[in-house]
Amino acid sequence: MSVDRKGRAWAGFIATRIVAMAVDAATIGAAYLAAFCMRFNFGEPSWGWRGVASSFVVVCVVHLMSLFAFGCYRMAWRRVGVRDFPRYLGAMAAACAVLMAIRVMMPDIAKSSIRPPYSITLMTFFVGTVAILGVRALWRAYWASRTGDGGLLERDERTFDNSVAARFLAGRTVMVTGAGGTIGSELVRQVAAAGASKVLMVERCENALYEIDRQMRGLKVASAMVPLMADAGDAVKMGALLSAEKPSVVIHAAAYKHVPMVELNPEEGWRNNLDATRRLAELALGHGVERFVLISTDKAVNPVSVMGKTKLAAEQAIMSLGGGQEASSAGTATSFCAVRFGNVFGSSGSVVPLFREQIASGGPVTVTHPDMKRYFMTVQEAVSLVLQAASRRERAIYTLDMGDPVRILDLAENMISQAGFRPYVDIPIVFTGARPGEKLFEEIDVSEKSAYRTDMAKIYITRAAE
Repeated sequence: MSVDRKGRAWAGFIATRIVAMAVDAATIGAAYLAAFCMRFNFGEPSWGWRGVASSFVVVCVVHLMSLFAFGCYRMAWRRVGVRDFPRYLGAMAAACAVLMAIRVMMPDIAKSSIRPPYSITLMTFFVGTVAILGVRALWRAYWASRTGDGGLLERDERTFDNSVAARFLAGRTVMVTGAGGTIGSELVRQVAAAGASKVLMVERCENALYEIDRQMRGLKVASAMVPLMADAGDAVKMGALLSAEKPSVVIHAAAYKHVPMVELNPEEGWRNNLDATRRLAELALGHGVERFVLISTDKAVNPVSVMGKTKLAAEQAIMSLGGGQEASSAGTATSFCAVRFGNVFGSSGSVVPLFREQIASGGPVTVTHPDMKRYFMTVQEAVSLVLQAASRRERAIYTLDMGDPVRILDLAENMISQAGFRPYVDIPIVFTGARPGEKLFEEIDVSEKSAYRTDMAKIYITRAAE
C-alpha cells in the first residue's frame, strides 16, 4: 500500500509542477504583453504582433529555466512566504540578465522576433516578478482559509447547544482536576464561560497550573478562579478542599493517558488512574458533591492496554458508589457518571503534535501501522459534550458519538500536505510497528445494540452501565 501511495504522491508532484509551469508561462505572457502595451501605448510595434509572439517563446523559456534553476518549483505554492521572495527575485533578475545579454549579442533589429528590446525586458522583469509572487500569495491565502483541524479530521468542526449545561453550571462552585492539561484547561475555560461562580483548578504540575491561571486572568472572567497546586490522589488535601469549598460539581480529568508510558509503568498507572479516582469519588460522596464526572476513554472498551484497564476499573469503581442512592452527612446525594471519548485532536502526548514536530524538522514522520485508525474530536467539541453530560442526572457511562475513525496514515499525509510539503516526496513516512498496548482499531460503538440514544445530540448511554 505504501508503494502505491508513494507512486501516487510522485505522480501528483509531477502533475502539479507541470500545472505550476503552465500558470507561470501564462503569467509571464501576460506581463510581457502588458509591457508592450505600456511601451507602445497599446499600438502594434514595427515588427508586428507575430514577431512579439515569436520572441515570447524565448522569453518564456528563459524565465521558466531560471525559476527551475533557482529551486522555485521544489516547494508547493502554499508554502511560499516572505522569506522565499529573494529566491524568486533572484530567478526573475537572472532571466532579465540573460535576455539583456541576448539583446546585446543580437543588436540587429531584424532579429527582434528572437530578442525583445531592453525596455520591454526591464518592464517584464518588474511586472512579471510582482505577478509571479502575487499568484503564489493569493494561493497561499486561499489555502490558509480552507485548512484547519476540520480538514484534517475529514469533517467540519461541530458546535453544540450548550444552554442546558450553562443553566446547570451557572452560580455553582466547580472543581476541575488535571486543570492544566489539554482537556482540563478547556474544561476550565468553558465552565467559567458558562457562569460558574467559582472554579477550583486542581493541578499538580506547577508550569501547567501557572499557564491556565495566567490565561484565565487574561480573559477577565466573572468566575472566581482558584489555582490549587495539589495531587488529586492526596486524600487528606482533597478532603480538606472539599470540606472548605463545598463544590457542587467535580470533573475529574486528571489521569495518565499515554498508553506506552502506562504500559511501562503499570503500578503508577493503577495508582493514579484507579486508586486516586476511587478515593476522590468516595470523598465527593461524603462531602455532598452533587455531580461527579469522570473523564474516561474509548480505550476502556474491551481494553488490552494497562491504561485502558485502569480507566475501565475507575469507571466500575465510581459506578459502585451508589450512583445517587446514598447521601452524604449533609443529606445531599451524589450522582456519578463517566464520559468516554477517543483522542482529542492536538492534545499533549498525542500523535498530532508529534507529527507537527517531525514535519517541522524535515521528517521522517513515523506511523506505527498503515491500518491504524483512531477516533478524533477537537478539544472544544469534546468538552462541550462532557459538560452537557455533566448536566444530566443519570448514573451512567456516557459515550460520545465521534463520527468515523480517521486512518492515522491519512492524517499524517494530510498534515504534511497542509504544512505545504508533499508526502513521500518532501517528507518521508516510515512505519515503526504497533507499540505495546495499542490496538489497530478502538471500539466506540453507539449502535442500538451497545448504547441508548439520549435527547442530547451525540451523547449516548452505554448499555454496559446497566
